[in-house]
Amino acid sequence: MIRVADLQTMDRAALIAAWVEVFGTPVPKGLSQSFLRRFLATEIQTRRSGGLPTRIRKALTQDNDRGKRSKGASLEPGSRLLREWNGTTHVVEVTNDGFLWDGQTWRSLSVIAREITGAHWSGPRFFGLNGKARS
Repeated sequence: MIRVADLQTMDRAALIAAWVEVFGTPVPKGLSQSFLRRFLATEIQTRRSGGLPTRIRKALTQDNDRGKRSKGASLEPGSRLLREWNGTTHVVEVTNDGFLWDGQTWRSLSVIAREITGAHWSGPRFFGLNGKARS
């Protein structure tokens, strides 16, 4: 069995062998030695302590399901999004061709958010579609 303490002195070849022993799969391409060490250490410690608690495994599964639903959600043409920014309320209408804002059709909400704020924003985040919009 591999010990966490031994990971620090292993070269890349030994880390790859340890990965195969622990996970039973080839190492994903592009992983640095530092990342391999950290990932292996976490997995070894988790397994030694009996694995992830049931509530964590369940939460990971639920988050995965929730993420699929969020990404699959679409805005229907005719929907309106409102966002107040620096004292001005901005209204965006969802159309078949994109988004209507300020008398112009735009290809994405992120472009509109950038026009409004002058900074790079995720459009869905800016308009509160994923529950994380902040001013």
